[in-house]
Amino acid sequence: MNRLHICVAQRACVLLAMLLVCTSLFSKKKQPNIIYIMSDDHAAHAIGSYGGRLSNLNLTPNLDKLAAEGIRFENAFCNNSICTPSRASIITGQYPQTNGVLDLDIHLDPKKQYLPQELKKLGYSTAVIGKWHLHEEPSAFDYYKVLPGQGKYFNPAFNEKGKGTWPKNKVKSEGHSSDVITDLSIDYLKNVDKSKPFFLMHHYKAPHDFFENAPRYDVFLENTEIPEPASLYYQPNWGSEGTRGKNDSLINYIGTSISDRHMYRDYNLFFFEDSLEGINNSAHLAYQLYLKRYLRCVKGIDDNLGRLFDFLKKEGLWENTVIVYTSDQGMMLGEHDLQDKRWMYEESMRMPFIMHYPKMIEEGQVTDLLINNTDFAPTMIELAGGEAPEYMQGKSFINTLKGKEEQDWRTATYYRYWMHIIHHYVPAHFGVRSKDYKLVFYYGKHYLPESEFSKHYWGKQYFGIERETPHSWEFYDLKNDPQEMNNRYDDPAYKEIITELKAELKRQREEYNETDENYPEIQAIVEKYWD
Repeated sequence: MNRLHICVAQRACVLLAMLLVCTSLFSKKKQPNIIYIMSDDHAAHAIGSYGGRLSNLNLTPNLDKLAAEGIRFENAFCNNSICTPSRASIITGQYPQTNGVLDLDIHLDPKKQYLPQELKKLGYSTAVIGKWHLHEEPSAFDYYKVLPGQGKYFNPAFNEKGKGTWPKNKVKSEGHSSDVITDLSIDYLKNVDKSKPFFLMHHYKAPHDFFENAPRYDVFLENTEIPEPASLYYQPNWGSEGTRGKNDSLINYIGTSISDRHMYRDYNLFFFEDSLEGINNSAHLAYQLYLKRYLRCVKGIDDNLGRLFDFLKKEGLWENTVIVYTSDQGMMLGEHDLQDKRWMYEESMRMPFIMHYPKMIEEGQVTDLLINNTDFAPTMIELAGGEAPEYMQGKSFINTLKGKEEQDWRTATYYRYWMHIIHHYVPAHFGVRSKDYKLVFYYGKHYLPESEFSKHYWGKQYFGIERETPHSWEFYDLKNDPQEMNNRYDDPAYKEIITELKAELKRQREEYNETDENYPEIQAIVEKYWD
């Protein structure tokens, strides 16, 4: 080969190398940034764009606008309505028995912090700021500044990467947690590495009980009468022996209440005895107090999101950033005279889920696609240009974001609550929800043997954990009974549908490693009462 040929070959190699570099840079530039925003216990029906009895209170103008400019999912559900398990499913893309996190006490193995691991492989810088609640250090992230456990509403401490060894790496802050967490995320984005896309998990503590709003919201809704759900007072055909006891013998024990129905924990007499002193069975006043405290925290979140969104627009990040807004589960806001979450009822298991990404998602989209929290990680990975790994049990719904149909999508979503009686006296149960129907089985037993109870703080604090509550089924026709007021399990007209749902329930329990193979006492109950 002569010099001319060598020179031409060398130039060709240089040009090829430059082309590859440019292609790589172009590819990276095209990857969207991703901000995953999650509050704690924010019910979908406490967001204006979702409609319902609270939609006229102007609670969430920023979220409403985000939904109007993006896509709103009507049928997004968690598979376990309690903080730690839901968060574990979100970050792993797996159901509880596969990722190992069944309840609040179990730690997620740091090796299973899959979502940030997969995004880092795709060239992303990763960070989590705010509530974490998965116990172990969020070591898979490039940066973290997270609340210890539940954290505090005011002047919260944080564990921060680079400030010492976990969990001694605590730093102080001043202010209300929603304000502080927003400030921290904005500061992070100001200094983020601009040479690659970023993935930020921005997590609020609010509006988790016990609700504490910033003082500036004390007057918000002060003179407003909050609309009440009819089921707060009247629900003659709701529930079953599993939720009420035989002949209503357990209505004072199962399910903490807004009224003074519950013998141990109710919002009327237990939490605010001084505020409601001398008022007998005032569900109305207790409800007003519960909702106003809760909604003031919601308002604080929405105002802070307005600040965050304004920053993104000012910095030119708005168009190329995928924004997700959701909550780790829903919340019972007085429906069926219940507080907190945990239940498989709609208000508890439904998650708000809004996405905004102008480069892909057309404005004003609403979808009834049935998704759950195992699908979030696969979808974000695909948005980042990757493919969801086989170990994830959820599926990407990116086609829906593109305005296309999903192929071979689920027809029902699985749910299971494990923490029998603990905290809010909710019996253990599982079930499936399709677009039109819901089937629930209350097996009413803790998964641990009684000999293990004394090893846990709740073993001494909550009366009756060792007690099996009644075993029963509930079935709701959501199309004709969206408020779940009438249990139709014994109605012959629904026999065929119930049989089909039981077959689907059994199939999903086997497919997703959610059987009771390791819990023979529970399995015996399931087999005995299946039919």
